[in-house]
Amino acid sequence: MLAVGPNGVGKTNLLESLHVGTQGFSPRTRNDAELIRFGETSGRIGAGGRRDSVPFEIEIVLALGAGKRARLNGATLRSAEQLRGETATLVFTPDRLAIVKGAPAVRRAYFDRALGRLSPARAHLPAEYGAVVAQRNAALRRVAAGISSREALEPWTDQAAELGTELVAARREVLLLLGPSFAERAGELGLDDAELRYEGVPPSAAALTGRLDRDLERGTTGLGPHLDDVVIACATRELRSFGSQGEQRLAVLALLLAEAEVIAQRRGVPPLLLLDDVLSELDPARRRILAARVGRAGQALVTATDAAMLPAEPAQLLEVSPGAVRQAA
Repeated sequence: MLAVGPNGVGKTNLLESLHVGTQGFSPRTRNDAELIRFGETSGRIGAGGRRDSVPFEIEIVLALGAGKRARLNGATLRSAEQLRGETATLVFTPDRLAIVKGAPAVRRAYFDRALGRLSPARAHLPAEYGAVVAQRNAALRRVAAGISSREALEPWTDQAAELGTELVAARREVLLLLGPSFAERAGELGLDDAELRYEGVPPSAAALTGRLDRDLERGTTGLGPHLDDVVIACATRELRSFGSQGEQRLAVLALLLAEAEVIAQRRGVPPLLLLDDVLSELDPARRRILAARVGRAGQALVTATDAAMLPAEPAQLLEVSPGAVRQAA
């Protein structure tokens, strides 16, 4: 599906609404008030489709000063984010280049979300580990202030080591799952010898205890997967520091396509791909490669300013104008 229209008419809003409607949250902001049209107090997203041969209906209602309400096939969900367990959606927007060129925290967040999509049973690990580290940091500050003892730290140290070790193992498994497809898709796009490498070691209770004095001085836990990184490299070059913006864009696209393949293999159903302004910075040869690959990846929505930018015939062509979307004649 190709959505075309001049800049500023709402193509990105259409893509964002599909992400919110299928995942329960925006890829752009965590402030739900920003999803409601200026001057309005509420908004609604409705979507329908088929998963395998089973129809489904999704509704999200947003209101200023209230939480999102979500319904799936008429049943109210505890939270809109539950939709992530029902449908898989992957999105590319220009600001996604931060996955490659941004700080380690951006990559950790990306691969932790990938962990949730590829292994839903372990989706809780990043949040649980983060909560334990926050408790340990609070305990460190109490000990440093003289209002608690070092012995009180031990349970948090043990839990941080246990959950941290599980999280490192889970992240490494995600990289093993994505690595071969990532290298292949990157190679198709012209990034030879691309690879994903995990930088970090599982935290042991002994290692955490061994640096306790430094942690007490700083009031934070200075070892563990909350500080680790994932290196995205091409021919031994770390693309964060030594890749051009074009190479960084190709690496993000290769990651998205790789995850789409793995999700389809593991779930049996391909994810929805949302590709915003992905064609404008690609040369004609890479546009053809991407169009061919996306055409085999399942359902996708691609936005562009001109239909001629997509070197393939879309299954559906939409024309976007301010406040309206219609099928092209």
